[in-house]
Amino acid sequence: MTALKNHILVPIDFSEQSLVALGQAQSLARISRANLTLIFVIDDPLFSMPFFRSKESAAKSFEKKIKSELDRLAKTATEITGSKVETVVTHGKIYEEIQNTAKKLKCTMILMGTNGRSGIRKFIGSNALRVVRESKIPVITIRGKKHRAGCKHILLPLDLSEETKEKVSKAIEIARLYGSEVDLVTVITTDDEFILNKLKRQMNQVRDYVVQHDVNCKAEFIDGSDVSDEIVKYAVKNKMDLVMIMTQQEMNWTSMFIGSEAQQVINDCDVPVLSIRPKERRYGDVLSY
Repeated sequence: MTALKNHILVPIDFSEQSLVALGQAQSLARISRANLTLIFVIDDPLFSMPFFRSKESAAKSFEKKIKSELDRLAKTATEITGSKVETVVTHGKIYEEIQNTAKKLKCTMILMGTNGRSGIRKFIGSNALRVVRESKIPVITIRGKKHRAGCKHILLPLDLSEETKEKVSKAIEIARLYGSEVDLVTVITTDDEFILNKLKRQMNQVRDYVVQHDVNCKAEFIDGSDVSDEIVKYAVKNKMDLVMIMTQQEMNWTSMFIGSEAQQVINDCDVPVLSIRPKERRYGDVLSY
């Protein structure tokens, strides 16, 4: 069984949502044999943590307290995963430090909490979206509070963009790791026969490709005017464990998951969302199954 590459960066701010994300990271690390790095970014003046209530305002004292708390989490994570778990405390803009640390440590994934539209803490609100938007490695955002162990059902929305194959390959990789079923879903927003036929051909090609890799797969077309809303509703209704989206796609008439729609899925979906940034390619490059 092929495992995912093995270094996950987990931003922590000690909020409930970031600790929920840590729990999911531990589950993934355990099954994929990944190492973890827990990072706390001191975005001065950030002195509002639950355990930091005194007049103790010296930066060194605060950083020492943070490091102690991170090390405590790391010790527990090591016991749970059996993997190497390290900690990093750094200063600066949160999203920049997360990106810089991921690059420096050659991480292969970032997994972090987000409160979506209702986020109160700056750390897990706009910063999570900024990390997703700019990251060159996959990012899993965790919004909901309760999640099942493992990953038995993966939702893979399809559109007509060339980048779709990158998402399919990652879905197969994760599905083989967890023994998951992949649900292929295309939201129909047009009655144009040419586009519909092209979507149907692609759906059949992708389904055959997934099945050829020994992964259970089913396919469904959904009628709707709002792609992201339909994806979120499907994920909840069918009890998905992971939704996979592309964060940046070509701005053409066939693209669905671009900009605001990807953001809406991340903001509104209580199911973990794996965001993948398409690889840069030269004009005219073609992907085929």
